[in-house]
Amino acid sequence: MDKIGVVGCGTMGSGIAHVFALAAIDVVLVDVQEELLQNALAGIQKNMQRQLSKEKITAEQMQGAVARIQSGTSYQAFSECQLVVEAASERKDIKQKIFQQLSEVASDDCILASNTSTISLTEIASFAQHPSRVIGMHFMNPVPMMQLVEVIKALQTSVETTARVLAVCDRIGKVPMEVHDMPGFGVNRILIPMINEAIFAVSEGVADAETIDQVMKLGAGQPMGPLALADLIGLDVVLYIMDVLHQDFADSKYRAAPLLRKMVAAGRLGKKTGHGFHQYGAGGKP
Repeated sequence: MDKIGVVGCGTMGSGIAHVFALAAIDVVLVDVQEELLQNALAGIQKNMQRQLSKEKITAEQMQGAVARIQSGTSYQAFSECQLVVEAASERKDIKQKIFQQLSEVASDDCILASNTSTISLTEIASFAQHPSRVIGMHFMNPVPMMQLVEVIKALQTSVETTARVLAVCDRIGKVPMEVHDMPGFGVNRILIPMINEAIFAVSEGVADAETIDQVMKLGAGQPMGPLALADLIGLDVVLYIMDVLHQDFADSKYRAAPLLRKMVAAGRLGKKTGHGFHQYGAGGKP
């Protein structure tokens, strides 16, 4: 692959564009507003500058990567791409519209991938004209730092599509792991219920949020406590994933903690609002 597209220039979309560009692959980044795109491009350069200062990349690599990223507001820009990765909002209706529109402009050999963390790939594939070329590529946040990409095959995904995606993951320096199309896939099936249990522990008076995070860091070797991680992910996202697990499995063990619902209702969503289980000042610092 020599040219890929990314739908959505938020945290995940920008990170995906970042790693492909550093791997010497041309990138077309598309979103609905030019202002959002310019902010995303500035953020990508800032993150690459951070890598440069830590000697993770060279000045030449950064310069080349920045030059490889084009941006626009029309899906027509994807007409020459061999892969398009959708990283839009985690809403089924939005993804349905995107995959229907991508099907109209993508070339005959273009793979359509979704970065979804919860929605069934088999259902997403049904939105496309060629379901065999649809697959899941679930990158982890922050994308430039995290090695894993969950590769999720829809029921319709072809063997060739899977092989090409596994190969491109290797090319961009990621470790692809194949998981089945089940609610939450692999990471979120385990991670999000653990976070939910930590929230139950706070609400039931086991300990406060700071202590819960510290015991998991010091006692379980986690680099970040589960509640700080929830703040980073976004409590609204955590709640959404718990609700998907609860609905799809119809099992009470996936019931979202009432305190989580209260936090979301209060608008305390974590780092992005400055207040979650911890409070954050300028620059997102606790």
